[in-house]
Amino acid sequence: MTDDSHPARDHRTYGRRRVLRTVGGATAATIALAGCLGDGEDDLIPETETDREGTVPDGVAQFRRSLERWGYYPDASVPDAVEQDWRLDRLNTGTHTAAKASAAPLPDGGVVFPGDTGYLVALDADGEERWRTGTDTGPDARGIHGTPAVADGRVYAGAYDGVLYAVDAETGDVDWETKLGGSIGSSPLYHDGRLVMAVEYPDPEGSTFVVNAEDGEVVWEDPEGRPTDHPHSTPAVDLEAGRLVCGSNDGILYGWSYPGLEFEWSFETESNDNDGEIKGPIATYDGGAYFGSWDHHVYRVNLEDGSEDWSFETGSLVMSGPAIDPTLDTVFVGSHDGNLYALDASSGDRHWSFPTDRPITGCPTVYDDRVLVGSKDGGLYALEKRSGDLVWEVDNDGVVTSTPRIIDGAIYYAERAPNPDPEDGGETDTDGGGYKLVAAE
Repeated sequence: MTDDSHPARDHRTYGRRRVLRTVGGATAATIALAGCLGDGEDDLIPETETDREGTVPDGVAQFRRSLERWGYYPDASVPDAVEQDWRLDRLNTGTHTAAKASAAPLPDGGVVFPGDTGYLVALDADGEERWRTGTDTGPDARGIHGTPAVADGRVYAGAYDGVLYAVDAETGDVDWETKLGGSIGSSPLYHDGRLVMAVEYPDPEGSTFVVNAEDGEVVWEDPEGRPTDHPHSTPAVDLEAGRLVCGSNDGILYGWSYPGLEFEWSFETESNDNDGEIKGPIATYDGGAYFGSWDHHVYRVNLEDGSEDWSFETGSLVMSGPAIDPTLDTVFVGSHDGNLYALDASSGDRHWSFPTDRPITGCPTVYDDRVLVGSKDGGLYALEKRSGDLVWEVDNDGVVTSTPRIIDGAIYYAERAPNPDPEDGGETDTDGGGYKLVAAE
């Protein structure tokens, strides 16, 4: 490895904390939304009786783990305190506001980090680089913003050059590449030897594709070009409901039959005086599709007919994707108002909210008793999932918009490069890193 890319080791320790943060510069409306975090048993979210984990295909690692995109990992535990094991330098160098991609596990114990530089970087668990494969790495490229799917000994990733890539997980060689459109910002969904992709066109337009994972051949494309406007949203599949769903910048959630792929319905967000874009991933659970919108709402939409079941209003737009915990019947989702919300999945009622100092763009992940989430204030937070109490916080120089993921007991996440400093003439060290945290000794 070159000195420019070698992971730096840093053994700062972040211990257990039982304090609440205050929102610096928050509006009165935001503070009112944040509410108070309870510390008594009466304030805890009750447990429910379930052993569901979502539909997780054997031998497949992909964004949010299940086909339903729950972001739920019941067999992993968040440590009481953590320290940084290593940092992968210059993974992300752009300041594009879309959430950054997250690490994915490789079959033999390593991990692969995608970056907005356009590179997929495979690493051993100790941070040593195995291989580095480039997509579009030109000066104006936005690289890779979607998290790869790993299956069949390959890493599948879409990039902003509009190409879907299949990369050999052992060697980093490109097995095939298929040009699908103008750009791809979403994460692929792998199921039964096929990949479902949302694809953007520059007009702006968009479409949804199903691609054969073995050779990259397009199996199906929505004949009407749906979604119609820059679908950066990541699709979800619900086998029980027989639905494929994906959102778009046109403020519409689209629903198809699955696996039949017949268009069934569309749902339009409220919009009001705000744009209604659906930028973030969709999650499905218990007959509903859950997602956030730029119209400041979180929605649950009925998967059968596309009707609204409920909506919850936040203090700003919602780009974060929801995480679902079936043991709590709870949806966890962030907002640009800086809060992480815990909402009742059936009613949309708020259980608790946790304030950070800046917008939450990336998705939370849920573990056996805790939630992990990053914020644009540079913090990575670990919270007790039933109460919202803070366990620990890790501060970063860049903004944390990737989705944190525990792999073999360690926490992996990425940061976006810091914004240019006007006092430096707009120049900055555009170095957003990839991180590994381990339990502190």
